[in-house]
Amino acid sequence: MCEQMIFATGNAGKMQEIRMILADVDVNVLSLKEAGIAADVEENGTTFAENALIKARAYAEKADCLVLADDSGLEIDYLNREPGVYSARYMGEDTSYHIKNQNLLDRMAGVPDDKRTARFVCAIAAVLPDGSERLTEGTIEGRIGYEEKGCNGFGYDPIFYVPECGCTSAEMSMEQKNAASHRGVALKKMKQVLLETGVWKKRAENEHR
Repeated sequence: MCEQMIFATGNAGKMQEIRMILADVDVNVLSLKEAGIAADVEENGTTFAENALIKARAYAEKADCLVLADDSGLEIDYLNREPGVYSARYMGEDTSYHIKNQNLLDRMAGVPDDKRTARFVCAIAAVLPDGSERLTEGTIEGRIGYEEKGCNGFGYDPIFYVPECGCTSAEMSMEQKNAASHRGVALKKMKQVLLETGVWKKRAENEHR
């Protein structure tokens, strides 16, 4: 059983989501920074799954515990599924998401609702201490809004409108997001896989964070 794991990210918002979803699992979740590992892996895959595996394998070589890594992004159908696997690097990694979001909104100017379809996709890869691997994926369908709305999310959340919820991802509560988001779906699938294989066990009810 793995009592400690590293999730290969330095994103504080993402770590908050992850820790909430894994609150009922008896495992200590560390970010790369908390584990003292530098984030320097080149993501040169052509799919989200390939990039997640590239990261998980690379960081597993630097750790002696379970490593999970994800790759996620936004696919906009009208823009030939851009920015896709380049979501984090779209317009440059150091460009603010406010600027990235406005650029996408500008490119979608005048496009009607029925052609603004989009989705968030997330792939999560796990490399276990014995070298075996697991992979899960999750998606959430929606459409591109007409302006940024909400401050509860990060990245492209403010422009991603989810019709079923009647709001953008950035307007959702953390509970709503964990229940419906692409990362929430993929991570819950991974949690179930690792519980079933005995890598994790459930935390006692009174020990939930």
